[in-house]
Amino acid sequence: MAYTSVLPVHRLERSIDYVKDRTKTSKSAGSLEEAIDYALNREKTEETIFENAMGCTCENAYADMVKTKERFHKKGGVQGYHLVQSFAKGEVSPELAHLIGQELAEQLLKGQFEVVITTHLNTSHYHNHLVWNSVSMVDGKKYHSNAKSYFTEVRRISDDLCRKYGLSVIQTNQGKAMHYAQWKAEAEGKPTWRTAIRMDIRDAIGVSFSWSQFVKEMEKRGYAWKLNRKYPALKTPDMERYVRLRSLGKGYGEAEIREKILHPKIQQVYGKTQVKFPKRKLTGLQKLYFSYLYRMGVLQQKPKRISYVVRSDIRKLDLRIRQMEFLQKEGINTREELAAYRKPLEEQVLSLMKERRTLYRKEPGGMRIQEINGELKELRKKIRLSQQIEIQSKEMEERLKRAKEQEQVQESSGKQRREEERKR
Repeated sequence: MAYTSVLPVHRLERSIDYVKDRTKTSKSAGSLEEAIDYALNREKTEETIFENAMGCTCENAYADMVKTKERFHKKGGVQGYHLVQSFAKGEVSPELAHLIGQELAEQLLKGQFEVVITTHLNTSHYHNHLVWNSVSMVDGKKYHSNAKSYFTEVRRISDDLCRKYGLSVIQTNQGKAMHYAQWKAEAEGKPTWRTAIRMDIRDAIGVSFSWSQFVKEMEKRGYAWKLNRKYPALKTPDMERYVRLRSLGKGYGEAEIREKILHPKIQQVYGKTQVKFPKRKLTGLQKLYFSYLYRMGVLQQKPKRISYVVRSDIRKLDLRIRQMEFLQKEGINTREELAAYRKPLEEQVLSLMKERRTLYRKEPGGMRIQEINGELKELRKKIRLSQQIEIQSKEMEERLKRAKEQEQVQESSGKQRREEERKR
């Protein structure tokens, strides 16, 4: 599987410098931070560098591209394009990923544009970076990138190469592009912002007996509609653009929703994440987290109204549950306790890093280095989680405050409306 994206570049030299970053193209074990530390302290060693160029040299790529622009008097506008091709974790070797990147450049650019191709190994999923000149070195014509060219050229070529080498291909609804983070989250069954919309749609279907009632139920939850079109679209107060119902996936198009409303007995049973309330009384941060999860509507017991201010955070549901479990396991209730918990861990990290630097000079291949790397990974995970809680718990308090204010406004307007109806 390979996910691809293409972005126009206005500062070409920055993109070329980034994709040629040897800390990312060097084949070495561990995280990026460990690769940098290794590069600063290692003895002389052999490395495999995955970078290549066509129509220019890696060392002088930017200068070569500028000369082409000057030759054809086209130095303005978009300077180049930056394509990222990401592969599924464990599906390709660095060598195969780089080979596919080169073949993609050959088939896409047909030898007409200078291009730099590198394969980055600094994440669990290897990914290629292609940066090419916007001006052709053959005839001076400019490369044009749009949605049509993406699907007819970039995406098609990348998918064909994946099939050629026996790799999987991303399948998305209606043949549309999907952001890699969103695709990965949905492929793994993790919540995204679309999950929140789907949950609200299911809840609204459950209390509706007609399409018009369903529309009103969604409006009560803060959604705005565009209905005078072929495909109905909606958006939340926090969204800039409307999304079509059909883009939410199978079962969420207008016809499918109408079918569920009219035939409730054959409605599909959707899986829901549920967290049980503990029997003991909670205080401090632990109480905050359970109140937040309750307001998100994911607990067995549900609130009368679910504010989208809180529900929109559903994409972080897994993280919120993990943070709650961490607080309970460590017995932490306040941010002061979080800071006290983190301090000895940070001191331990500094001590281990100092020991590792010494070992890199004396015993670069020793087992103790691997042990230290494992210890550092676990310590940093705990430190990072505690830092997230310290910052994000304040954001959660603010969201809960805004949700309560919205509920008060809705209750006030509801009372006023009922009073006006009673007087009529």
